Amino acid sequence: MQTEPSMSTGPVVQLPVMLVAEVQDSLMVVMHDLSRLESLLSHTMDNLMARFNSVNQGLDAVALPDVPAVDDVRSNLRAAVTELQFQDMASQLIVHTTLMLQGCAFRLASESMGQEDGEEAAPFGAMVPDRPNPVTQSEMDAGSIELF
Repeated sequence: MQTEPSMSTGPVVQLPVMLVAEVQDSLMVVMHDLSRLESLLSHTMDNLMARFNSVNQGLDAVALPDVPAVDDVRSNLRAAVTELQFQDMASQLIVHTTLMLQGCAFRLASESMGQEDGEEAAPFGAMVPDRPNPVTQSEMDAGSIELF
């Protein structure tokens, strides 16, 4: 690798095209894996919600005495459903990370391989999300909501 000073952008590092292509391919694989992870999370959360709803309906259908143990079960069930809302935050973080990786892959390709005649590359800044972290909530309580 050689470093050449440049007046407008600072030092420039030249990389072999094969290295750039391998890094870009790896970024694309990671984006695909993140997409699969989001699908798995979504599917799992849908199944868990269906099972919790089934348990809740089963509790409502049976004439149970109004005792503290039954109230505890219902309370724990409500808390579990509330905690499942982390899937929304996880999905937002996955989308954010995917956009960051996609922006890096496009910029890497654009900077290292240039553009063909008449082809306009999307600017890196237009692809990268404005906020460094879309999910800032660290815990979730029943009844609380945080808008981001």
